Parts: sequence; structure tokens; C-alpha cells
Amino acid sequence: MNDSAHAAPPSTLLDVARQAGVSPSTVSRILNGTARVSDDKRDAVLAAIAHMKFAPNQMAQGLKKGRSMTIGIVVQDISSPFFDESLRGVDDGLKDTGYASVIVSGHWNAQEEADRIRLLLARKVDGIILLSGRISDESVLDFSQQRPIVSTGRLLATKSAIGFKLDNEYGAYLAVRHLIELGHRRIAFVAGPANNTDAAERLTGYQRALREADIAIDPKLMAEGDFHEASGMLAMNHLFDTQQQFSAVFAANDLSAYGVRLCLYRKGIRVPDDISLVGFDDLPGSSYTTPPLTTIHQPLYDIGRIATEALLGLINGEAVQAAIPPLELIVRETTRRIR
Repeated sequence: MNDSAHAAPPSTLLDVARQAGVSPSTVSRILNGTARVSDDKRDAVLAAIAHMKFAPNQMAQGLKKGRSMTIGIVVQDISSPFFDESLRGVDDGLKDTGYASVIVSGHWNAQEEADRIRLLLARKVDGIILLSGRISDESVLDFSQQRPIVSTGRLLATKSAIGFKLDNEYGAYLAVRHLIELGHRRIAFVAGPANNTDAAERLTGYQRALREADIAIDPKLMAEGDFHEASGMLAMNHLFDTQQQFSAVFAANDLSAYGVRLCLYRKGIRVPDDISLVGFDDLPGSSYTTPPLTTIHQPLYDIGRIATEALLGLINGEAVQAAIPPLELIVRETTRRIR
């Protein structure tokens, strides 16, 4: 017979009350943090909970408070390793809170993001985490009147909406300055989508680093991508087809850098011996490319974890301040000094 057939039934609130010698309502109020009881009674209840391994039904407790014990998460590309890392942070942030998550994708489309937020609100989520996106700040603030929202990639600070963003311009500046310090002056740039704020800020950082070093900005060295691997390959092919001369490439994200690296490999061009390469994001796989990719580290896991803690604070009516670690250059093996 299966051992589970002999397993004792789970302890109930009534069992805890009997063990502690108090009423069930006293146990309930202690669990909810609303009881005014003596320290002896509180200690007795907590000891009984530990002894009996009692796990309160957090969903039921949430329903009593008018909560669904779910939060909605809007990502942009559910298949992207960029969002994987942030979602891992969200998942860890929700551990032992009683909350579950509902994940939807906005596909970098403002209307679709708004539709997904409406869907989550219809499902009575207690709050929403919006990871990047193109929906306007005004729309986010409007939705936050219904449920608290924490958003990345924008700056917001109200009682029901918190937003924080990384300094993309500075990160790109660090990447290009690193190449300049290694002696590179012809630095190609594989950009992100033209209508993406992060991509625009990284372009500005690329240009600022060149200007500060008195290096002329050559539009022919800039090729548009879309933050995916294939666009990195296409951008590099375009640069070679138009016979551009360069000794280094800065890709606006790591996925584009992977495509750049593959294109160079197929053309027999060595990295970093012939061309240096820098990415942006520091995805988990970037430590294992051949060779390991020099890149700008984004604290993606921390973003998810901090966004979750901030949202839970908003749900509980607490004052929230969200601070995330800064971007940093991670030097690996795809860059070298020019002789």
C-alpha cells in the first residue's frame, strides 16, 4: 500500500487552538496580526504551529482581505532570455508570500500591452509588474488607479505606481569607451529597433563616447537591428556588403552580439584577434560563448526581485522606494588592444 495512505491529515486551525489552549478565533487573529493577547498566549500558539507544522491557507486569508493572491506580469517577449532572468527574480521574490503569478506578453506593442493589462485586471490580480514596454506613462498611471503597478524602463513615483529604469546611455558609453581605450577608432554599432527607447538611449551613449574622444561619427558604421540574433547577422552582412572598415563592433544587446559573432565566424574573421566585440545585457549564456562575451551587465535578476518587493509593498499600503544596482562593464575575452 502507498505510504501516503497512512499519512496523517494536515493540521487545522482548530487543532492548533486545542494544542495551545486558546480559542480558534485567537489563533486566527494572531495569524492575521490583529490579536491583542499576552506574550504567553502568543508564544503558546506559535509553538503549537511549529510543533504541528501548521500551514495556514494563505489563499483563504487573502480572500477574507478581498485579495486574489495573484499578481500579473507583463513581459514583452516570453521566449527571450532577457525576460527569463527578470522572471526568475520575480519568482524568488514571491516565495513564501502566498502569491502566484499570471504571465502575459505584450510583444512590444502598446495596444496589446494595454489589452493584456485589462485582461489581468479582469482576473482580479492584486497588482501588476510591467517589464519594459511601449505603453505610455499616462496609461500606466490610469491603470494604477485600479491596481498597483510597478514598471521597469520608466520613472514613476505615486502611491499606486512605481517605475525605475537603468541608465542605458551610460551603459553604452562604458562599452564604447572601453573599445576606445583599447585603441579602436573605427567602431561599428549594431543598433536596436528605431522606435525603442532603450535602443535610442544606447545609440546616444555610443555617439557621446565617440564625440568625447574626438572621433567622427560615421552613419555608415551604424546598422539597425531588432534585438534578436538574426538581426545581428543581417547588420554585419550589410556592413561588409557596403565595404565598411572597422576594428570593433558594439552591439546594442547580447542577442544581437551572438548574431554578429556567428557572422564573423562564417567569414573566417577572428574575435578578438581581427575584430573586437562588446554586447549589452550580460545574459547567462554570454559567459559561455566562444570566446566569452565582453558586455554591459544589467542586474536583470535584481530587477525582477526588487520589482516584486516594491509591488507587494504597494499592495500592503506601504511607502516604497525602489533602488537597483548600476550597470557595469564586464570584460571577458572578445576585446583586445590594437597593436
